[in-house]
This record gives sequence, C-alpha cells and structure tokens, in this order.
Amino acid sequence: MRRRSLLLGTAALGVSGGLGAAGCARVPTGNALERLKAQGTVRLGIAGEVPYGYVDEQGAFTGEAPELAKAVFGRLGIPGVQPVATDFGSLIPGLNSQQFDVVSAGMYITKERCRQVLFSDPEYQMLDSFVVRKGNPLGLRSYEDVVRRRARLATGAGYAQGAYAVAAGYPEKSLVILQDQVAGLNAVESGRVDAFAATALTARQVVRGSGRTQATEAFAAVVDGRRRVDGGGFAFRRTDTDLRDAFNAEIHRMKKSGELFRIMSRFGFTRDEMTTLTAEELCR
Repeated sequence: MRRRSLLLGTAALGVSGGLGAAGCARVPTGNALERLKAQGTVRLGIAGEVPYGYVDEQGAFTGEAPELAKAVFGRLGIPGVQPVATDFGSLIPGLNSQQFDVVSAGMYITKERCRQVLFSDPEYQMLDSFVVRKGNPLGLRSYEDVVRRRARLATGAGYAQGAYAVAAGYPEKSLVILQDQVAGLNAVESGRVDAFAATALTARQVVRGSGRTQATEAFAAVVDGRRRVDGGGFAFRRTDTDLRDAFNAEIHRMKKSGELFRIMSRFGFTRDEMTTLTAEELCR
C-alpha cells in the first residue's frame, strides 16, 4: 500500500551515470554495516518517482531519499551508492531477495510492511491530495466526497491512496490503477477520470506547468474512524538491525542540526512535513 511511481525499468544506474546490472547475487550473512563498509558501496532500491528517487533529465541520480542516503552512508563509511530501479510494488520483494541492500524510496511505514522489513524512523510525514481539473468542478476534498459524488477515481500502482478510498466506501472494482502520477495527470486532463489520488507532495509536483489541472488542499484520510498521517522512511531486511540502527542515529543527528530539512526542502517538502514520528509508532 502506498502511492506513486514514474518507472525507469529494472536497470541499475551507477552514480556516475553509467549502467550496471541489477545484481541479485546472494548477500553474505553477518554484520551488514561492516560488510557494506568493506565493500564501499550500498545498493539502493528506488521506484523512479519524482521527487522521492529518480534519474533527472541530465542523467543524474537524485531525489530526497537518495540524497539522504548519500549523506548518511557517507558518514557511516560507505561512500558509494548504486541505485537499482524497479516498480514500487517490487521494492520489498527485491529487498528480501537481495537485489539491493536498502529501499530508498520514501516508503510509507505501515503495519503490514513492518511484518516484512525493518524501517528507519521516518524522514517526513504526509497527507493526501487529489489532482483534479481546474476549479475542482466536483468539489472533491476527501475520499468521502469521491464516494458521495460518484466520481471516477484513479491512483498509482502500489499507492496507499487506493486502500484509503476503498476504506471510505469507494468500490474497489471501479478504482483505476495507473502506472504513475504522470499517467494520472494525463487521465485527469483528458477527462478519463475525475481525480487522481496521491500524496500531497506528489500532487503539488505533478500539476506544475499544467494549465488544466490543480492539486486540492491536503487532507487526512480517515480509516476506521481515525485520521491517517503517514510517514515515509528507509526499509532494511529484518536481519540488518545493526545497519538500520546506525542509519537511524545519523538521521536523528541530521534532524537535530537542520540538515535533513535543508536536503528535503530542495525537493518541495515543507516544514509542516517534517516529523517527530517514529517507526515504532507507525508500525502500530
């Protein structure tokens, strides 16, 4: 369950811009942090999604999560980062089948995912938003509005927003699942759907330059009577507690110094989207 995508295929892109194979050799057991320090490189699973983790028009590997990863792993004595691109739904399976070492995609921390992987404490918190036509003609400001007005709703493959819509009473069979936010924008612009559900940041970013659409004001999904405020973090294999704990320690230092926000703000995050939530809270 989660949000977004803008896929780059399954090639692994080196930080210098060269191409490399998305390695799937077995990872040695033992202390993951020491192993990666010895290797000097960590493989990052990304979903090719702006602004979370992607390759830009100049061929540079960037995004909020990869930039954080470069800073944190550098401090941990691991100077090399190698992105491995896959679709969002394949990130956790790819991590657990050792195709990469860490999921670096701003992944929402959910109870279901916490059964499969370890999470760092989140680097951000996030509400939802809709991409709608200019003027928001149907007045869509919540999933309940979508249900009441029988609006045609789309979201991305693997996005949490689909589950939130269904929890509000939207028929699952009517939900349109698209590849990514760009496909969602195109569907709204063409009139194929009335709204595309995504994170507030994703919606803000994708409507830039579009004269026919807008992002609605951010709102909290309501699930089982409770407002949902989601948080995104890095995912690690459940055996790699040493690596997760060392990563967490650096993230907290960056939060305290303000460096984390300085990195995140470059990708459109606001101070309201910084968080003191913990993975333990979100896993509950």
